[in-house]
Amino acid sequence: LPRGDKTLDDRVFAGVFSLNGNGEMTGTHWVEESGYLEGPVMITNTHSVGAVHEGVIKWRVAQDGPDATGYWWSLPVVAETWDGHLNDINGFHVRPAHAGKALDAATSGPVAEGGVGGGTGMMCFELKCGIGTASRLVDIGGNAYRLGVLVQANFGVRAELRIAGVPVGPSMPGVPVYTDDEPPDGNSSIIAVVATDAPLLPHQLDRIARRVSLGVARTGGIAHNGSGDIFIAFSTANEGAGRSQGDAAIRSLPNHTLDPLFEATVQATEEAIINALVAGRDMTGDRGHAVSGLDHERARALLDKHGRLEP
Repeated sequence: LPRGDKTLDDRVFAGVFSLNGNGEMTGTHWVEESGYLEGPVMITNTHSVGAVHEGVIKWRVAQDGPDATGYWWSLPVVAETWDGHLNDINGFHVRPAHAGKALDAATSGPVAEGGVGGGTGMMCFELKCGIGTASRLVDIGGNAYRLGVLVQANFGVRAELRIAGVPVGPSMPGVPVYTDDEPPDGNSSIIAVVATDAPLLPHQLDRIARRVSLGVARTGGIAHNGSGDIFIAFSTANEGAGRSQGDAAIRSLPNHTLDPLFEATVQATEEAIINALVAGRDMTGDRGHAVSGLDHERARALLDKHGRLEP
């Protein structure tokens, strides 16, 4: 919820980018057209997009009166990644009411990571993964801005995994996820949400969203043919601009000052993905399918060998 309780009354500037499109993030055509994100961002599994979409609209209708047009208009942004290896994805266990409960329970503060929420059944690099977050403080012209990234990571094969530039994947033990009949092709996805309080315009937020790709690449991701890698970025600055009926005074940073925000996006995306892996735990899911969590000690030993750990 970009503005918390004010989200439905005060839109935020936003931008989107699809690195590879074998996935879904609803509502993004209007984000691209209007430059605004007009409600929450929801993340679920591939076959639950419809249920969550319906749930968000029901929640919207229950909140208050109609919008300025006289209707309870809503075009929710709902994104997904595939969890069919660990989850009974065709059991349709996520229902519209769950979306409403998630929205009612949303709060500020630390974000749970790993196999929680939409990330419950997700894997990346053939290891248990899910939700990950990271953030950076950025100084631009003496002004401090915050930028945070939340990912639902569910992509890649183990041989591709890099941590701090070290190719740890080939040396990482764990339960084989795929069989000879189900080769490791990396056909999964990653959804990323970038939030900042820096005053950015929609075209600048498009540029921020594109930089998520570089953070994904730092971890070894290559955007496989069957992967859905879709990113959205928004700014909480310019409060009130989205609800103004007349001329609105808009603040924005000059394009030539954005490099620190680009760097923050790349770094925070990389760290969020690794945090999702670090928070992952061994799991046995549907049909007895099992997946291992990241071996922390093995990972530390490999990083230490390459001088990547602080003394």
